[in-house]
Amino acid sequence: MEFSPFQMPVYSSNSGLIILFLLSFCCINHLIGFSEGQLRVGFYSSSCPRAESIVRSVVREATLSNPRTPALLLRLQFHDCMVEGCDGSILIDNGDKGERLATGNQGLGGFDVIQKAKANVERVCRGVVSCSDIVALAARDAVFLSNGPFYQVPTGRRDGRVSDISRAANLPDVDDSIQLLKSKFRQKGLSNKDLVLLSAAHTIGTTACFFIKTRLYNFTRGGGADPAISPHFLPKLKAKCPFQGDINVRLPLDPVTEDTFDVQILKNIRDGLAVIGSDARLYDDGSTKEVVDSYIGSRGSSAFDQDFAQAMVKMGNIGVKTASQGEIRRICSAVN
Repeated sequence: MEFSPFQMPVYSSNSGLIILFLLSFCCINHLIGFSEGQLRVGFYSSSCPRAESIVRSVVREATLSNPRTPALLLRLQFHDCMVEGCDGSILIDNGDKGERLATGNQGLGGFDVIQKAKANVERVCRGVVSCSDIVALAARDAVFLSNGPFYQVPTGRRDGRVSDISRAANLPDVDDSIQLLKSKFRQKGLSNKDLVLLSAAHTIGTTACFFIKTRLYNFTRGGGADPAISPHFLPKLKAKCPFQGDINVRLPLDPVTEDTFDVQILKNIRDGLAVIGSDARLYDDGSTKEVVDSYIGSRGSSAFDQDFAQAMVKMGNIGVKTASQGEIRRICSAVN
């Protein structure tokens, strides 16, 4: 399934606060005109016109307090959408039966930011804005606050009522082969191009030594490292994550520009500087390698921003629940 052929306005974070002002007050008629599935940009323009600005304010405040926040929120939306669809099921605290505790969801965070945004929105518009929409809006704001594009987010999702750990068993994994990664994305209606673009979200954030120990010390039958790792980079990774060292030590997914949303992550993949295996695998396959290479060059950055925004909107439409299919949770961590 290819993405809908529309040109979505994308704004660089360098455009400043004036862009946010214009988006909030001057362009509402244009925003309402865009739709993707049963969602639409400007869904809350009448019922809760301050919703997006409230979420943005909470995300900005959280980012100032904890620079890891943008990466956590970006990852949170991905992991929500790839299980039950983009329905906020990842937010439900269902004890040891909930999808939060699935192996593939280890290290997720940002739940407190979403809940604070929800609480602030509820004070203004009770029972109107879904938690799943807040997750999508927060991810967009996280990208923008990391020097990435500001893009329009279709809203109107309802929150799901199910959170089951067994349904999160097929999440993409850092040690998956490229064929398995392509298959998992294809099952969600995402293309090989989407796989590259959404993996490029690793331009910000960190990972733990736990997730790279296999490619460092047990990738080959004889216990060798992943040959895709640059011989100059391998000693640095091993120094950070020694063989029997602390598996909880964290290191940046993009060792070059770790706090900035940019195309550098794809250059790293090309140059053997990918930190996790699933990123490196994008250069193992002709179709995904071609996509990676297409964004590296003088014109690649602007195209990357535009295409990443489109891939995020496309992902945000996976399995959405609208109308009677879901609910508007009062508290994001529990069904009504």
